Amino acid sequence: MSLIVFGSMAFDDIETPFGKSNKIVGGAATYIAWCATNFIPVKQVSIIGGDFPKEELDALSSRGVSMEGVQVKKDEKSFYWSGRYHLDMNTRDTLVTELNAAGAFQPVLPDSYQDCDFLMLGNWAPQVQLNVIEQLKRRPKLIAMDTMNFWMDTAMSDLEKLLTKVDVLLVNDSEARQLSGQYSLVKAAAVIARMGPKYVVIKKGEHGALLFNDGHVFFAPALPLEDVFDPTGAGDTFAGGFIGHLARTKDISFENMKTAIIVGSAMASFCVEKFGTNRLREITKPDIDSRIQQFVDLVNFDIALV
Repeated sequence: MSLIVFGSMAFDDIETPFGKSNKIVGGAATYIAWCATNFIPVKQVSIIGGDFPKEELDALSSRGVSMEGVQVKKDEKSFYWSGRYHLDMNTRDTLVTELNAAGAFQPVLPDSYQDCDFLMLGNWAPQVQLNVIEQLKRRPKLIAMDTMNFWMDTAMSDLEKLLTKVDVLLVNDSEARQLSGQYSLVKAAAVIARMGPKYVVIKKGEHGALLFNDGHVFFAPALPLEDVFDPTGAGDTFAGGFIGHLARTKDISFENMKTAIIVGSAMASFCVEKFGTNRLREITKPDIDSRIQQFVDLVNFDIALV
């Protein structure tokens, strides 16, 4: 089974109440790839400038990431974002956004990517995400996507068209409410499902994640952590664990998606422990297995009803 990951490969400059990263490698596709390659090789689709470090590309390649679909604009700079997080780590201020090479990105899927069975669309303009889908000659077994409030404000018609083409939508709770016009997340998921996605995943940060499908609901908690240094890539890392597990197991049933939610939550819990992708570079399979077991232990209990 092959997995295509589409999204940004970028530079981030992050400040939190617990430290400052300075300029480090980030971007949705970068986080997703670092995470998903723990489960399955990745075929990357993105764009970078000539300033993107070769050693970063080599590190991803050594983990099984194909770079054939990554465009390199040698005379341009890579996407750059700078932000500052508040004390609650759930809110942040964007200080600088520079699209650079990503501003006019038109993805091109190589012929070697046409065997795709799973497609993960990281956050980008809906029209560009749709372009990736339309380049595939055969529909993948599963298409998942992420989006954000900005596109709901500026490209809603494109987003609505895109939603008819995907199987899974991953959004946070505020995005789900804006997209649906509903405060109740149960009602929000039902409205979104009528837009197209069979499965709706609503992320609630430190409060876990919800999975909705055809009247069924599953909740996964977030692991209580003593130290949270950088939540920037947590949502993308969650997506990487989620889609990586599904692609590895080749099972897109609701029951297996429940497991994928746990796997995604476990991977996200690693990501926030250090700035950028640093923690994701260190973890091993035993680390992942142990962390997943922590999630199982967190919610497993016996109860006697009398």
